[in-house]
Amino acid sequence: MSKVGIVVFPGTNCEHDVARALANLGVQSELVWHGDSDLSSYSGVIIPGGFAHGDYLRPGAIARFSKIMSEIISCANSGVPVLGICNGFQVLTEAGLLPGALQKNSGLRFICQPEALEVVTTRSITTSQLSPGDRITLPINHFEGNYTCDSQTLNLLIDNDQIVMRYIDNPNGSIDNIAAISNKGGNVVGMMPHPERASSALLGNSDGLKVLASFAASLVVGAL
Repeated sequence: MSKVGIVVFPGTNCEHDVARALANLGVQSELVWHGDSDLSSYSGVIIPGGFAHGDYLRPGAIARFSKIMSEIISCANSGVPVLGICNGFQVLTEAGLLPGALQKNSGLRFICQPEALEVVTTRSITTSQLSPGDRITLPINHFEGNYTCDSQTLNLLIDNDQIVMRYIDNPNGSIDNIAAISNKGGNVVGMMPHPERASSALLGNSDGLKVLASFAASLVVGAL
């Protein structure tokens, strides 16, 4: 059976939400401490939201040097599905697995609210079960979710079909309304919205299951 490793740093706070959402899809998962160095028994990896190491220096800057990161980088380079959610997205950019960076929201406000998103591509581990142009609603919960990159990088993201989702009504100032991106291979995705927080009718919205179902499908299919 496919099994997902959910990486936990000091300050991570969404790991159990992710595990519960995966369980609703019949996907087995285990929590993996950031000081571990073996991910060989997992078919996919998720870095959940929170405040890794208290977000000191800047979000993800310290987590990037945790022992587990060299293994995550190796997994990503081997085609293993790797998903970073919110703080996990920040960690992936700091580790160089995704281009660009996350900076403070425009207006310097912490934002916690549902946001409408448009699916841009299905060539990723989080959207293969969706269609381009589909609209879903997922909650955001961040202060530094404003995605930024230089114009050359943005052009490459567009040309290589690496923009996964865009905000319909940009809440944080992200360049080109970007809410989620992938690496060139599509097996590494970073997204600021939280699919695990919209994964059940009991939460008022189950759109997140569509995202996580795509991730679950990638565990069977393998590298994209």
